[in-house]
Amino acid sequence: MELDDAYRMYVNELYRYLYSLSKDHHTAEDLVQDAFYRAYKQLDTYDILEIKPWLFKVAYHAFIDYTRKRKRIVLKESFQEEINNSTPESKIVHKESFNQLLYYISQLSEKEANAIILCDFHQFPYKEAAAVLNLKENTVKSHVFRGRKKLNRMVQKAEENSMGKKGR
Repeated sequence: MELDDAYRMYVNELYRYLYSLSKDHHTAEDLVQDAFYRAYKQLDTYDILEIKPWLFKVAYHAFIDYTRKRKRIVLKESFQEEINNSTPESKIVHKESFNQLLYYISQLSEKEANAIILCDFHQFPYKEAAAVLNLKENTVKSHVFRGRKKLNRMVQKAEENSMGKKGR
């Protein structure tokens, strides 16, 4: 597959991934361009079997380099929402729930959050997520498992707190 074909196929998905990491539209756009520039430079030096996980890996490293340059931790945020609900009220509730989930994900370790973002939101198999994150497949599975467990605890705690407030 040529890089321009890969660009057309994956630019939006890569943008959503980088936006979820950077929380900023302009930064995500810059990082997408940087990722494809890096991919163009590296294309001949690597034997690439599957382009999608490789592009996500290049994008992830572009993001890591960006955060190192800025010397700040950038938390994860928004993904493309697919809301099938028709009423404005249900859309608001869905968006609030989604934003709360993003907040909880931002409270996880960086590795757990990235593993969950790739595996649960972008539907990456563990093997491909491992390639993107430069980790072993079993390590990614552990990060996803621990992250999900922590997310469940956070949600349960929030529900208990909201029940306690309603009972007053």
